[in-house]
Amino acid sequence: MTRSRATAIGFGAVLLWSLLAALTVGSAPVPPLMLNAICFAIGGAVGLVWAASSGGLGRLRAVPLSVYAFGTLGLFGYHALYFSALRLAPAAEAGLIAYLWPLLIVLLSGLLPGERLRPAHLLGALLGFGGAALIITGGSTGFQAQYAAGYGLALACALTWSVYSVVSRRFGAVPTASVAVFCVATAILSTGLHLVFETPAWPVGPMGWAATIALGLGPVGLAFYVWDIGVKRGDIQLLGTSSYAAPLLSTLLLVLTGLAAPSWTLAIAAVLITGGALIAARASLRRA
Repeated sequence: MTRSRATAIGFGAVLLWSLLAALTVGSAPVPPLMLNAICFAIGGAVGLVWAASSGGLGRLRAVPLSVYAFGTLGLFGYHALYFSALRLAPAAEAGLIAYLWPLLIVLLSGLLPGERLRPAHLLGALLGFGGAALIITGGSTGFQAQYAAGYGLALACALTWSVYSVVSRRFGAVPTASVAVFCVATAILSTGLHLVFETPAWPVGPMGWAATIALGLGPVGLAFYVWDIGVKRGDIQLLGTSSYAAPLLSTLLLVLTGLAAPSWTLAIAAVLITGGALIAARASLRRA
């Protein structure tokens, strides 16, 4: 598989994550950890069926337990920290801090063998973060000291996903099907926390179930498999920068479905994110 093809496949995760907000709204009133458990169970089951049909189950037995522990920590840790951060701090500010992960991926990728961080990659990532900041905060900021614990968890969330993504590249020989085990383990851990901290609430009606199943098949399922391919074999710096397209596309989808109103803030954010991605892409092409 070529580097450019792997990058394109990895970007599929960004497209799938752009559906996260709309499908999450449709899955209400399922509480977060219960939703996490359902979706990761679906994503894990699909991955295991795929591995079995392609004859890859045998390879999964050869994967070291340390790799399974690392992958589960990445998937489960990110979501547990994210949900906790949003409970302890305002969603906009905590979400903005959590969305430092694409920028951190670009920065940390410079430590990988064979990778070179160009100034254009950093500039593109900073422009993308600026665009995401406008979308997430609505053009305003309001950080307050009493929410320091939530902000700290949000930063830990960003660090968790960026480290998971970058370190995954060092496990290039580990089959992508191993992500199925990560998903199943995450579903089990989420179920345990749900039983302790939440009151069950199932999806309402056919549309609620459709949204929940779609989450498990896409943004909280297939997305992690294609992301694994992208960060292991593709241009990880370009993927990091282009990941800021997720909040942009997500907001555009909410506007198209009538769940959010169009604004100049959204237009400016689109220019910043698109410009940042183009700058990073140009830097990657020059390197190639």
